[in-house]
Amino acid sequence: MLANAKAIPTLPAVDLARARNFYEGKLGLKVLEQNDNELRLECGGGSEIYLYKRAPTKADHTAFAFQLTDLDKEVKELKGKGVVFEEYDLPGLKTVNSIATTGNERAAWFKDTEGNIIGVAQQQKR
Repeated sequence: MLANAKAIPTLPAVDLARARNFYEGKLGLKVLEQNDNELRLECGGGSEIYLYKRAPTKADHTAFAFQLTDLDKEVKELKGKGVVFEEYDLPGLKTVNSIATTGNERAAWFKDTEGNIIGVAQQQKR
């Protein structure tokens, strides 16, 4: 049943106005709907992100990732807009200029204004 359903990442936000400024201003996403308690944003391929107002939470994992065709270009553009990327030096995961290679994928991570970890990734050609 769910194989053909659209999945929508759902993220907590303490401050929806601050989150909107980040997602709309820095990431360039289009706002679909906003009220006092929720914010829906349009992404590529008919996908969306849903943010809802709530008290702070702590997540130490990637909430979702954007699949890209030119990771290097996107990381450079986002850095130019003030997005700060996470740098990792862990067993099995090391970033170089903010980008890590993991198996068949290259990826980078940043936090939104609400502390959610967002990934950007590109599949490597085989």
